[in-house]
Amino acid sequence: MFIGGGSEHDHLEVGNAYDWYPGAGTVVSWEPTPACAAKARKAPISPVPASSMQAGHLRGFVEFGDRGLDYSRAVMGSWDVPGRCDTRAMTFVINSHLRRHATYHSWFEYKDEKNIVRHAIQNPRDIQFAPKEYGVLTQPEWQDLVLATPDPLHWDCFRFGIVQHADRFSLYAVVDHLHCDPMLIAGLYVEIVMNYNAVVEGKAPITLPPAASYDEFCMREHQGVSALTLDSPGVRKWIDFAEANGGSLPDFPLPLGDQSIPCGGDVHVEQLLGPDQTAEFEAVCKRAGARFSGGLFACAALAQYELAGTETYYGLTPIDKRKSPADFMTVGWFTGVVPFTVPVDPNSFEETARGAQESFDANMDLAYVPYDRVLELAPWLRRTGPQFTMMSYMDAGLPPLSAVVATALDGVNATAYVDGRSPAYMYSTVFRLFDEVSIMVSYPNNPIARESVTRFTKQIKSVFDRVASGTFAEVPVHVAR
Repeated sequence: MFIGGGSEHDHLEVGNAYDWYPGAGTVVSWEPTPACAAKARKAPISPVPASSMQAGHLRGFVEFGDRGLDYSRAVMGSWDVPGRCDTRAMTFVINSHLRRHATYHSWFEYKDEKNIVRHAIQNPRDIQFAPKEYGVLTQPEWQDLVLATPDPLHWDCFRFGIVQHADRFSLYAVVDHLHCDPMLIAGLYVEIVMNYNAVVEGKAPITLPPAASYDEFCMREHQGVSALTLDSPGVRKWIDFAEANGGSLPDFPLPLGDQSIPCGGDVHVEQLLGPDQTAEFEAVCKRAGARFSGGLFACAALAQYELAGTETYYGLTPIDKRKSPADFMTVGWFTGVVPFTVPVDPNSFEETARGAQESFDANMDLAYVPYDRVLELAPWLRRTGPQFTMMSYMDAGLPPLSAVVATALDGVNATAYVDGRSPAYMYSTVFRLFDEVSIMVSYPNNPIARESVTRFTKQIKSVFDRVASGTFAEVPVHVAR
C-alpha cells in the first residue's frame, strides 16, 4: 500500500508489520550495552511528570494487558541508503541522536493509573547503543525481531538497525509511541541519515541548534493542567462537547466487532484525491471560506450523514503543540486533541465546511486541556468505549515536515508500518503528500471492522470526488438505513 506519488520514486509505503520485509540481507540491530542498561535501571526518580499523552499511553498499555490484549504501541519504518553501512559511523550518529533528546533518557514506573513515576538518566553520555549482528533473517524471523522491541514500561523501548543488501542498506527504526509523534520522521532523517552521510564522507557532523527540553514541556503542561478547575473555560467547553454527544467522546457509527477477543490490528488505505482533484478540492474550500482541514472534516461529517443519518458530527483531531523553532527540532510527544462540532447540511458542502472550520478554529485552545483531566473534574462524563474514533490530518507540504519530506522520500524506498497489535481505538489519518490525498485507517483486525472500514473509506472518497468535480449538490443523497 502506497501513499503519495509525486513520481514513481516519491512515495511512502505503509502497512502492517506482518507485511514488512526489507528483503534478505544481514541484519544489524543497535541495542543498549549491558553497562548502559544497568545504569538505566538504576536511574533516579525525576520530579518531571509524564506528559498527558505519555500517561494515557501507559494506562492504555496496562489496561489492555489486564484484558489479555496486546496494545499497539510502536512506530516503525525504514529508508534505503546507498553502499555498505559503516557501523562505526552509524553507532556514532545513533548515540548522538539518543543523547540529544531528553525523552529517550526516561523510563516510567507504573504503580497505578494515578501514580506514574518517571526515572531519568542523569548523564546522557551513559547512553551507549552498540551493534549486534543477527545474520540473514527470514520474514518471520525479521518480524519477531522488530516486534521484540521492549514495551513502554522498559527504558529501551526503541531500536535502530540496518539490513545490508549488495549495493545498499535499509536503515530502520522501531520507536515506542511513548517517545514520539510524526515529527520523528524529520528528526531521524536529519539526525541519523543526513548526519551519517556527512560522517562517512569525511565531513564534520551537521551542526544543529540545541533541542528544546521535553522535560520543560512536561512541566509546563502539568502546571497548566493542575490549575484547571470545573469553572475553567476550556473545561466547560469540553463538558459541553461531551454532553452534547451523549456524555462521552465520539464513536465510529458502524460496528467494529467484539474487541474483547484478541485479534490484533490492521490498516486500510484508500486514495481520496489525485493531484488535479486536490487542486480543485482546495479551490472549493477556499471559495467556501474554509481551509483544507475544514473541508476534510466536512467530508467526514457528510460521509457519516450518508452512512448513518447523523445530522451533527462530533469529531476529534490531534494537533502539534510545538511553538518555538527549538521545539520543532525536538523528538517527543507534543500532541494535544481538539474537539469540533459540525452541523451537517446534506445539500451544501460549503455550509458544512464553513461550520467545520469555525468550530475547529474556535476550539484550538482545548488541545491544552486533556480530556482525562476533564473526567477528573466532571466524573459524570464517561470514558471512551470500544467504538471511540479520531481523525488526524498530516500535510507534508507544510512546515516543519515540508523542509525534509521531499528529500526524505526521493528514491529511498521509504516505509512506515503499524505493529499489528490491538489498536487503542479506530484511528484515521489523512495524508496530503505530493498533492495526493490518501486516508489510512487503523482498526481491529476482524471481519466486521474490516467491512465497516471499507464502507467508510468508500463513502468519504465518494464525497471528496463529488466536491472536487463540482457535482456534490447535483447528486441526490440517499442515507443508508
